[in-house]
Amino acid sequence: MTTVKQRALALGNVLGVKLIPRLPNRVKQLASGGRAVVIDGNTLDPSLQMLLVAQRAAGVSGLVVGRDPAATRAANSELTRVLDEPGVHVAEIRPVSLPGGIAARHYRPPGQDGPAPLLVFYHGGGFVFGGPDTHDSACRLICRDAGVHVLSVDYRLAPEHKAPAAVDDAFAAYLWAAEHAADLGADPRRVAVGGDSAGGCLAAVVTRLARDAGAPLPALQWLIYPVTDWRGGTRSRTLLGDRFLLTKADMDWFEEAYLGGSGVDITDPRVSPLLADDLTGLSRALVVTAGFDPLRDEGDRYAAKLRESGVAVDHRRMTSMIHAFLNLNVLGGGVSRANTEMISALRAHLAHD
Repeated sequence: MTTVKQRALALGNVLGVKLIPRLPNRVKQLASGGRAVVIDGNTLDPSLQMLLVAQRAAGVSGLVVGRDPAATRAANSELTRVLDEPGVHVAEIRPVSLPGGIAARHYRPPGQDGPAPLLVFYHGGGFVFGGPDTHDSACRLICRDAGVHVLSVDYRLAPEHKAPAAVDDAFAAYLWAAEHAADLGADPRRVAVGGDSAGGCLAAVVTRLARDAGAPLPALQWLIYPVTDWRGGTRSRTLLGDRFLLTKADMDWFEEAYLGGSGVDITDPRVSPLLADDLTGLSRALVVTAGFDPLRDEGDRYAAKLRESGVAVDHRRMTSMIHAFLNLNVLGGGVSRANTEMISALRAHLAHD
């Protein structure tokens, strides 16, 4: 049986992720079996196809290791080191301690003449793994290319801390950021929330909680392939549930770890924002979904429901991408172009008051 480190390296060093951007697409396709993967009219990016072939060859079936939180966290932390982009620099990175014992990390953008917007960022990881370290490269990329401050929140994780602990931390961090943006050197009129996967779920929930509490609304909610419905009954959960990095088995285990024994039902809008009765009056949204992601359909549905509720929505469908492409920018090519598009959209949405 492979060790945690060997498992991660199988997707990194053995494949040679630093080499992939230099290979012609035809070579990538030949190395991946010679045929493009097309589902629902979407063609999988060749670099991602090559990564997934290496994953299967290494016997890795998903993000979860043995239904073990510690092993899962260790494997994904190791993989993060393999996929890091050390050449992405920002002006400053420093730890921040928030009330209630919540840790965070502040990224200050380079070359700003005046106060820049602030993004309160919630990392992905199924509510079980992840943190400022696993998303450091992504936060540096966002900070640099969007020209925004980033406050990366280290919210409590399951199964040690069941729902709604992550929600409570996420909302508390947003309220603190809205009050203290100027102390970070950011523009208090432009405080946004955002995150990927589980973090996208938290950003959506925080936006609604702010509305319900009469607190200042975020300037934008940036939802990157978000979890929006824990019932999991969508077509994409089944169709794309076993070959594209995030699996249905992963999602089933995340659900048990986060919600099992919590007293919070899967239909509670604090964990399934798609099921909220009222989405009117929320912040405008930038919603990003991926064509080969099990969470694709529920993200699409949330964007549609927001729009039907009168919320301004910019929905970007990255048709050739898989779940977690934000963390795979080192692969270059189509992955980098997808990240550039959504980060540029973030910058544009926050460019005005």
